[in-house]
Amino acid sequence: MISVNDFKTGLTISVDNGIWKVIDFQHVKPGKGSAFVRSKLRNLRTGAIQEKTFRAGEKVEQAMIENRRMQYLYSDGDNHIFMDNETFDQIELPGDYLKDELNYLKANMEVQVQSYESENERGFC
Repeated sequence: MISVNDFKTGLTISVDNGIWKVIDFQHVKPGKGSAFVRSKLRNLRTGAIQEKTFRAGEKVEQAMIENRRMQYLYSDGDNHIFMDNETFDQIELPGDYLKDELNYLKANMEVQVQSYESENERGFC
């Protein structure tokens, strides 16, 4: 867990059932009332941008993002199969994760896949 007071641009967090990258943030201390952090976040899976306000000192879960070199093998219906070049493990990603990238994928092509791991889940974005 990380405090919102420690936000930095580029930090990845797990909030509201999604993995988000901090694009911008601002610590605000109004003259009256408690401090808060206003942030602009980008969803790594959908690309959507959302503005979210956190109370100062609030804790959020940090998501660890890892870039992995993988080889695109083939498509099986709406699922697409990739193989990790180091471990030779195969993963299956649904087409809605890939969106526009599907137009550029060719068999045996090397690609970079981002995977994340947090306390509650593990997945790909």
